Amino acid sequence: MAPVQHWNKLVESVQNHIKSVNWVTRVDLRDKKVEYINGLGSFKDAHTNKTEKVITADKIVIAVGGRPNYPDIPGAVEHGITSDDIFSLDRAPGKTLVVGAGYIGLECAGFLKGLGYDATVMVRSIVLRGFDQQMANIVADAMVERGINFLHKCIPKSVEKQADGKLLVKWVNTEANTEHSDKQADGKLLVKWVNTEANTEHSDVFDTVLWAIGRKGLVADLKLDNAGVVTKGDKIEVSPAEETNVSNIFAVGDVIYGKPELTPVAIHAGRLLARRLFGGSTQIMDYADVATTVFSPLEYGCVGLSEEDAIKKMGGEDNIEVYHGFYKPTEFFIPQKSVRYCYLKAVAERSGDQKVLGLHYSERSNFWPKKRSERKNYRASEKQKLVAISKFSKGVYVSKIK
Repeated sequence: MAPVQHWNKLVESVQNHIKSVNWVTRVDLRDKKVEYINGLGSFKDAHTNKTEKVITADKIVIAVGGRPNYPDIPGAVEHGITSDDIFSLDRAPGKTLVVGAGYIGLECAGFLKGLGYDATVMVRSIVLRGFDQQMANIVADAMVERGINFLHKCIPKSVEKQADGKLLVKWVNTEANTEHSDKQADGKLLVKWVNTEANTEHSDVFDTVLWAIGRKGLVADLKLDNAGVVTKGDKIEVSPAEETNVSNIFAVGDVIYGKPELTPVAIHAGRLLARRLFGGSTQIMDYADVATTVFSPLEYGCVGLSEEDAIKKMGGEDNIEVYHGFYKPTEFFIPQKSVRYCYLKAVAERSGDQKVLGLHYSERSNFWPKKRSERKNYRASEKQKLVAISKFSKGVYVSKIK
Protein backbone atom coordinates (compact mmCIF):
# COMPACT_ATOMS: atom_id res chain seq x y z
CA MET A 1 0.00 0.00 0.00
CA ALA A 2 1.35 3.40 -0.98
CA PRO A 3 1.65 5.97 1.83
CA VAL A 4 -1.15 8.50 2.16
CA GLN A 5 -0.42 11.41 -0.18
CA HIS A 6 -1.88 14.25 1.85
CA TRP A 7 -0.49 13.92 5.38
CA ASN A 8 -0.82 17.65 6.08
CA LYS A 9 -4.48 17.54 5.08
CA LEU A 10 -5.03 14.61 7.44
CA VAL A 11 -3.33 16.49 10.29
CA GLU A 12 -5.42 19.59 9.56
CA SER A 13 -8.63 17.55 9.68
CA VAL A 14 -7.68 15.92 12.98
CA GLN A 15 -6.72 19.24 14.57
CA ASN A 16 -9.94 20.87 13.36
CA HIS A 17 -11.94 18.05 14.93
CA ILE A 18 -10.11 18.48 18.25
CA LYS A 19 -10.76 22.23 18.17
CA SER A 20 -14.44 21.65 17.48
CA VAL A 21 -14.73 19.25 20.44
CA ASN A 22 -12.97 21.77 22.70
CA TRP A 23 -15.28 24.55 21.49
CA VAL A 24 -18.43 22.51 22.11
CA THR A 25 -17.17 21.69 25.62
CA ARG A 26 -16.42 25.35 26.37
CA VAL A 27 -19.89 26.37 25.19
CA ASP A 28 -21.50 23.63 27.28
CA LEU A 29 -19.63 24.81 30.38
CA ARG A 30 -20.66 28.41 29.75
CA ASP A 31 -24.32 27.44 29.29
CA LYS A 32 -24.23 25.66 32.63
CA LYS A 33 -22.65 28.69 34.33
CA VAL A 34 -19.36 26.85 34.97
CA GLU A 35 -16.35 29.15 35.12
CA TYR A 36 -13.47 27.91 32.97
CA ILE A 37 -9.89 28.96 33.76
CA ASN A 38 -7.09 27.91 31.40
CA GLY A 39 -4.11 27.73 33.73
CA LEU A 40 -1.82 25.55 35.85
CA GLY A 41 -3.25 25.21 39.33
CA SER A 42 -1.55 24.22 42.58
CA PHE A 43 -2.65 23.80 46.19
CA LYS A 44 -2.03 26.36 48.91
CA ASP A 45 -3.91 24.24 51.44
CA ALA A 46 -6.70 21.65 51.51
CA HIS A 47 -9.34 24.21 50.52
CA THR A 48 -7.36 26.66 48.40
CA ASN A 49 -6.08 26.38 44.84
CA LYS A 50 -4.10 28.98 42.97
CA THR A 51 -3.93 29.56 39.21
CA GLU A 52 -4.12 33.09 37.86
CA LYS A 53 -6.32 33.78 40.86
CA VAL A 54 -6.89 32.20 44.26
CA ILE A 55 -9.92 29.89 44.50
CA THR A 56 -11.33 28.58 47.78
CA ALA A 57 -13.68 25.59 47.75
CA ASP A 58 -15.43 23.28 50.17
CA LYS A 59 -14.71 20.27 47.94
CA ILE A 60 -11.97 19.83 45.33
CA VAL A 61 -11.78 17.17 42.61
CA ILE A 62 -8.42 16.34 41.00
CA ALA A 63 -8.86 15.14 37.41
CA VAL A 64 -5.60 16.14 35.73
CA GLY A 65 -5.13 12.86 33.85
CA GLY A 66 -1.74 11.73 32.61
CA ARG A 67 0.86 12.18 29.92
CA PRO A 68 3.11 9.70 28.08
CA ASN A 69 6.46 8.74 29.57
CA TYR A 70 9.83 9.19 27.88
CA PRO A 71 12.71 6.78 28.56
CA ASP A 72 15.81 8.12 30.27
CA ILE A 73 18.19 7.60 27.35
CA PRO A 74 20.15 10.03 25.15
CA GLY A 75 18.03 11.66 22.45
CA ALA A 76 14.66 10.36 23.67
CA VAL A 77 13.06 13.74 24.39
CA GLU A 78 14.94 15.71 21.74
CA HIS A 79 14.17 13.41 18.82
CA GLY A 80 11.22 11.22 19.86
CA ILE A 81 7.48 11.84 19.94
CA THR A 82 4.50 10.19 21.66
CA SER A 83 0.97 9.30 20.65
CA ASP A 84 -0.04 12.81 21.77
CA ASP A 85 2.16 14.29 19.03
CA ILE A 86 1.65 12.05 16.01
CA PHE A 87 -1.09 14.20 14.48
CA SER A 88 0.85 17.39 15.11
CA LEU A 89 3.75 16.41 12.85
CA ASP A 90 4.34 18.87 10.02
CA ARG A 91 5.66 16.03 7.85
CA ALA A 92 4.67 12.47 7.08
CA PRO A 93 5.98 10.03 9.74
CA GLY A 94 7.66 7.75 7.21
CA LYS A 95 9.45 4.69 8.55
CA THR A 96 8.46 4.60 12.21
CA LEU A 97 9.75 2.75 15.26
CA VAL A 98 7.10 2.35 17.96
CA VAL A 99 8.72 1.55 21.30
CA GLY A 100 6.25 -0.27 23.55
CA ALA A 101 3.78 -3.09 22.94
CA GLY A 102 0.82 -2.02 25.04
CA TYR A 103 -2.48 -1.19 23.39
CA ILE A 104 -1.39 2.37 22.52
CA GLY A 105 1.77 1.13 20.82
CA LEU A 106 -0.04 -1.54 18.81
CA GLU A 107 -2.82 0.84 17.81
CA CYS A 108 -0.31 3.46 16.60
CA ALA A 109 1.72 0.90 14.64
CA GLY A 110 -1.49 -0.48 13.17
CA PHE A 111 -2.91 2.76 11.84
CA LEU A 112 0.49 3.93 10.57
CA LYS A 113 0.82 0.70 8.59
CA GLY A 114 -2.75 1.16 7.41
CA LEU A 115 -1.78 4.59 6.09
CA GLY A 116 1.03 2.97 4.12
CA TYR A 117 4.04 3.69 6.34
CA ASP A 118 6.64 1.15 7.45
CA ALA A 119 6.07 0.35 11.14
CA THR A 120 8.20 -1.58 13.63
CA VAL A 121 7.22 -2.38 17.23
CA MET A 122 9.94 -2.80 19.86
CA VAL A 123 8.85 -5.15 22.67
CA ARG A 124 10.67 -5.09 26.02
CA SER A 125 9.00 -8.17 27.51
CA ILE A 126 5.56 -9.29 26.27
CA VAL A 127 2.84 -7.94 24.01
CA LEU A 128 -0.24 -6.43 25.69
CA ARG A 129 0.84 -6.93 29.29
CA GLY A 130 -2.20 -7.41 31.53
CA PHE A 131 -4.30 -8.89 28.73
CA ASP A 132 -4.93 -12.56 27.95
CA GLN A 133 -1.67 -13.72 26.40
CA GLN A 134 -3.18 -16.17 23.93
CA MET A 135 -5.28 -13.32 22.54
CA ALA A 136 -2.31 -10.94 22.68
CA ASN A 137 -0.24 -13.31 20.56
CA ILE A 138 -3.09 -13.68 18.08
CA VAL A 139 -3.16 -9.88 17.72
CA ALA A 140 0.63 -9.71 17.26
CA ASP A 141 0.70 -12.56 14.73
CA ALA A 142 -2.04 -10.87 12.71
CA MET A 143 -0.01 -7.64 12.70
CA VAL A 144 3.09 -9.47 11.45
CA GLU A 145 0.94 -11.00 8.71
CA ARG A 146 0.00 -7.47 7.64
CA GLY A 147 3.64 -6.44 7.37
CA ILE A 148 4.34 -4.87 10.77
CA ASN A 149 7.78 -5.78 12.14
CA PHE A 150 8.43 -6.78 15.76
CA LEU A 151 11.69 -6.58 17.72
CA HIS A 152 11.24 -8.84 20.75
CA LYS A 153 13.12 -8.64 24.06
CA CYS A 154 14.77 -5.36 23.09
CA ILE A 155 15.54 -2.17 25.03
CA PRO A 156 16.42 1.15 23.33
CA LYS A 157 19.75 2.72 24.29
CA SER A 158 19.97 5.96 22.31
CA VAL A 159 18.51 8.05 19.48
CA GLU A 160 20.85 10.15 17.33
CA LYS A 161 19.81 12.60 14.64
CA GLN A 162 21.89 12.23 11.51
CA ALA A 163 22.91 14.88 8.98
CA ASP A 164 20.05 13.93 6.64
CA GLY A 165 17.51 14.34 9.46
CA LYS A 166 16.89 10.63 9.94
CA LEU A 167 17.16 9.00 13.36
CA LEU A 168 19.74 6.35 14.21
CA VAL A 169 18.33 4.15 16.98
CA LYS A 170 20.55 1.80 18.96
CA TRP A 171 19.11 -0.96 21.10
CA VAL A 172 20.12 -4.07 23.02
CA ASN A 173 18.56 -7.50 22.68
CA THR A 174 18.29 -8.82 26.23
CA GLU A 175 17.71 -12.51 25.54
CA ALA A 176 19.63 -15.13 23.62
CA ASN A 177 18.06 -17.41 21.01
CA THR A 178 15.16 -15.07 20.24
CA GLU A 179 13.67 -15.18 16.77
CA HIS A 180 13.28 -12.00 14.74
CA SER A 181 11.82 -11.24 11.34
CA ASP A 182 11.67 -8.41 8.85
CA LYS A 183 8.77 -8.40 6.43
CA GLN A 184 8.95 -5.78 3.71
CA ALA A 185 6.32 -4.62 1.25
CA ASP A 186 4.36 -7.06 -0.90
CA GLY A 187 6.56 -9.10 -3.16
CA LYS A 188 9.64 -8.74 -0.97
CA LEU A 189 11.27 -11.47 1.09
CA LEU A 190 10.37 -12.33 4.67
CA VAL A 191 13.65 -13.03 6.46
CA LYS A 192 13.73 -14.74 9.86
CA TRP A 193 16.79 -15.05 12.04
CA VAL A 194 17.80 -16.10 15.55
CA ASN A 195 19.96 -14.04 17.86
CA THR A 196 22.20 -16.53 19.70
CA GLU A 197 23.76 -14.15 22.21
CA ALA A 198 22.12 -11.98 24.86
CA ASN A 199 22.79 -8.25 25.31
CA THR A 200 23.95 -7.74 21.74
CA GLU A 201 23.66 -4.22 20.34
CA HIS A 202 21.73 -3.48 17.15
CA SER A 203 20.84 -0.33 15.25
CA ASP A 204 18.66 0.90 12.42
CA VAL A 205 17.61 4.20 10.88
CA PHE A 206 14.05 5.55 11.14
CA ASP A 207 12.21 8.71 10.14
CA THR A 208 10.18 8.81 13.38
CA VAL A 209 10.53 7.28 16.84
CA LEU A 210 7.30 7.08 18.85
CA TRP A 211 7.45 6.28 22.57
CA ALA A 212 4.54 4.21 23.91
CA ILE A 213 6.04 2.95 27.17
CA GLY A 214 3.30 3.95 29.57
CA ARG A 215 1.84 7.10 31.08
CA LYS A 216 2.37 9.05 34.29
CA GLY A 217 -0.08 11.00 36.42
CA LEU A 218 0.37 14.78 36.34
CA VAL A 219 0.81 15.34 40.07
CA ALA A 220 4.29 16.90 40.16
CA ASP A 221 3.14 20.53 39.76
CA LEU A 222 0.06 20.33 41.99
CA LYS A 223 1.96 20.86 45.28
CA LEU A 224 -0.18 18.22 46.93
CA ASP A 225 1.99 18.34 50.06
CA ASN A 226 0.47 21.73 50.87
CA ALA A 227 -2.93 20.04 51.07
CA GLY A 228 -1.67 16.90 52.82
CA VAL A 229 -2.65 14.58 49.96
CA VAL A 230 -0.62 11.37 49.91
CA THR A 231 0.58 10.03 46.55
CA LYS A 232 1.87 6.67 45.41
CA GLY A 233 4.55 7.46 42.87
CA ASP A 234 2.90 9.67 40.27
CA LYS A 235 -0.61 8.52 41.19
CA ILE A 236 -3.10 9.27 43.96
CA GLU A 237 -4.60 6.50 46.08
CA VAL A 238 -8.33 6.86 46.68
CA SER A 239 -11.11 5.06 48.54
CA PRO A 240 -13.91 3.21 46.71
CA ALA A 241 -15.71 6.58 46.72
CA GLU A 242 -12.74 8.33 45.00
CA GLU A 243 -11.84 10.11 48.26
CA THR A 244 -8.17 10.84 48.97
CA ASN A 245 -6.69 10.71 52.47
CA VAL A 246 -7.95 14.32 52.84
CA SER A 247 -11.72 14.07 53.29
CA ASN A 248 -12.73 17.03 51.11
CA ILE A 249 -10.36 16.24 48.20
CA PHE A 250 -11.33 13.65 45.58
CA ALA A 251 -9.66 12.30 42.44
CA VAL A 252 -10.93 10.57 39.30
CA GLY A 253 -9.50 9.38 36.00
CA ASP A 254 -6.00 8.37 34.98
CA VAL A 255 -4.40 10.13 37.94
CA ILE A 256 -5.70 7.61 40.48
CA TYR A 257 -3.71 4.51 41.40
CA GLY A 258 -4.59 0.99 40.31
CA LYS A 259 -7.67 1.72 38.20
CA PRO A 260 -8.28 1.25 34.45
CA GLU A 261 -6.90 4.16 32.43
CA LEU A 262 -9.83 4.45 30.04
CA THR A 263 -11.73 7.58 29.04
CA PRO A 264 -15.25 6.10 29.47
CA VAL A 265 -14.26 4.89 32.95
CA ALA A 266 -13.10 8.36 33.98
CA ILE A 267 -16.26 9.97 32.59
CA HIS A 268 -18.57 7.57 34.39
CA ALA A 269 -16.62 7.79 37.66
CA GLY A 270 -16.79 11.59 37.50
CA ARG A 271 -20.51 11.52 36.81
CA LEU A 272 -21.18 9.22 39.78
CA LEU A 273 -18.95 11.33 42.04
CA ALA A 274 -20.88 14.50 41.12
CA ARG A 275 -24.17 12.76 41.91
CA ARG A 276 -22.87 11.67 45.32
CA LEU A 277 -21.45 15.08 46.20
CA PHE A 278 -24.40 17.16 45.04
CA GLY A 279 -27.33 14.88 44.21
CA GLY A 280 -27.72 12.70 47.27
CA SER A 281 -26.70 9.51 45.47
CA THR A 282 -24.81 6.70 47.19
CA GLN A 283 -23.81 4.76 44.06
CA ILE A 284 -20.06 4.23 43.69
CA MET A 285 -18.06 3.30 40.62
CA ASP A 286 -17.61 -0.43 39.99
CA TYR A 287 -14.11 -0.82 38.57
CA ALA A 288 -14.34 -4.61 38.28
CA ASP A 289 -14.97 -6.32 34.94
CA VAL A 290 -14.65 -3.19 32.81
CA ALA A 291 -14.99 -4.11 29.14
CA THR A 292 -12.32 -2.76 26.81
CA THR A 293 -11.20 -3.00 23.20
CA VAL A 294 -7.77 -2.86 21.60
CA PHE A 295 -8.11 -1.09 18.24
CA SER A 296 -5.20 -2.88 16.60
CA PRO A 297 -5.52 -4.05 12.97
CA LEU A 298 -7.08 -7.21 14.40
CA GLU A 299 -9.51 -5.74 16.93
CA TYR A 300 -9.64 -7.49 20.28
CA GLY A 301 -12.35 -7.00 22.89
CA CYS A 302 -12.52 -8.45 26.38
CA VAL A 303 -14.22 -8.27 29.75
CA GLY A 304 -13.32 -10.00 33.01
CA LEU A 305 -10.24 -12.08 33.74
CA SER A 306 -7.55 -13.25 31.37
CA GLU A 307 -6.84 -16.97 31.35
CA GLU A 308 -3.64 -16.35 33.31
CA ASP A 309 -5.42 -14.32 36.01
CA ALA A 310 -8.25 -16.85 36.19
CA ILE A 311 -5.74 -19.63 36.86
CA LYS A 312 -4.23 -17.60 39.70
CA LYS A 313 -7.61 -16.70 41.17
CA MET A 314 -8.99 -20.24 41.02
CA GLY A 315 -5.84 -21.86 42.38
CA GLY A 316 -4.64 -23.71 39.31
CA GLU A 317 -5.29 -24.67 35.71
CA ASP A 318 -7.40 -27.69 36.69
CA ASN A 319 -10.02 -25.42 38.25
CA ILE A 320 -10.95 -23.54 35.08
CA GLU A 321 -12.45 -24.50 31.74
CA VAL A 322 -11.78 -22.65 28.49
CA TYR A 323 -14.50 -22.72 25.85
CA HIS A 324 -13.83 -21.37 22.41
CA GLY A 325 -15.13 -21.28 18.88
CA PHE A 326 -15.20 -19.57 15.55
CA TYR A 327 -18.15 -17.33 14.79
CA LYS A 328 -19.39 -15.95 11.50
CA PRO A 329 -20.48 -12.30 11.30
CA THR A 330 -23.61 -11.67 9.24
CA GLU A 331 -21.72 -9.60 6.69
CA PHE A 332 -19.46 -12.60 5.98
CA PHE A 333 -22.26 -14.80 4.63
CA ILE A 334 -22.82 -13.32 1.16
CA PRO A 335 -19.14 -12.77 0.19
CA GLN A 336 -18.22 -16.02 2.00
CA LYS A 337 -15.28 -14.46 3.82
CA SER A 338 -13.00 -16.70 5.84
CA VAL A 339 -13.79 -16.97 9.55
CA ARG A 340 -10.31 -18.12 10.55
CA TYR A 341 -9.79 -14.84 12.41
CA CYS A 342 -13.24 -14.71 14.03
CA TYR A 343 -12.59 -16.22 17.44
CA LEU A 344 -14.43 -16.28 20.75
CA LYS A 345 -13.02 -17.51 24.05
CA ALA A 346 -14.78 -17.86 27.40
CA VAL A 347 -12.84 -18.61 30.60
CA ALA A 348 -15.12 -20.25 33.17
CA GLU A 349 -15.07 -22.00 36.51
CA ARG A 350 -14.86 -25.75 35.98
CA SER A 351 -17.14 -26.67 38.87
CA GLY A 352 -20.77 -25.90 39.64
CA ASP A 353 -22.66 -23.73 37.18
CA GLN A 354 -19.40 -22.78 35.46
CA LYS A 355 -19.66 -19.06 36.02
CA VAL A 356 -17.84 -17.11 33.31
CA LEU A 357 -14.73 -15.36 34.63
CA GLY A 358 -13.61 -13.73 31.39
CA LEU A 359 -14.83 -13.32 27.83
CA HIS A 360 -12.50 -12.54 24.91
CA TYR A 361 -13.07 -12.18 21.20
CA SER A 362 -11.23 -11.06 18.12
CA GLU A 363 -12.50 -9.90 14.78
CA ARG A 364 -10.56 -12.75 13.24
CA SER A 365 -8.19 -15.44 14.56
CA ASN A 366 -5.39 -17.68 13.32
CA PHE A 367 -5.84 -20.41 15.90
CA TRP A 368 -8.23 -23.07 17.06
CA PRO A 369 -6.79 -24.06 20.46
CA LYS A 370 -7.96 -26.95 22.60
CA LYS A 371 -6.36 -27.50 26.00
CA ARG A 372 -3.73 -25.05 27.15
CA SER A 373 -0.96 -27.63 26.74
CA GLU A 374 -2.17 -28.87 23.34
CA ARG A 375 -3.06 -25.66 21.52
CA LYS A 376 -0.21 -25.69 19.04
CA ASN A 377 -1.10 -29.20 17.88
CA TYR A 378 -4.86 -28.87 17.63
CA ARG A 379 -6.35 -30.01 14.29
CA ALA A 380 -9.11 -27.92 12.77
CA SER A 381 -10.78 -31.14 11.58
CA GLU A 382 -11.63 -32.14 15.16
CA LYS A 383 -15.21 -31.71 16.29
CA GLN A 384 -15.87 -28.05 16.94
CA LYS A 385 -17.46 -26.83 20.13
CA LEU A 386 -19.53 -23.70 19.95
CA VAL A 387 -20.20 -21.45 22.88
CA ALA A 388 -23.59 -20.34 24.09
CA ILE A 389 -23.69 -17.54 26.62
CA SER A 390 -26.73 -17.19 28.86
CA LYS A 391 -27.30 -14.52 31.47
CA PHE A 392 -29.11 -15.47 34.64
CA SER A 393 -29.84 -13.64 37.86
CA LYS A 394 -26.82 -15.23 39.53
CA GLY A 395 -24.41 -13.96 36.88
CA VAL A 396 -23.18 -14.96 33.46
CA TYR A 397 -22.80 -18.64 32.67
CA VAL A 398 -21.55 -20.72 29.78
CA SER A 399 -22.75 -23.99 28.31
CA LYS A 400 -21.46 -26.20 25.50
CA ILE A 401 -23.32 -27.02 22.32
CA LYS A 402 -21.82 -29.99 20.48
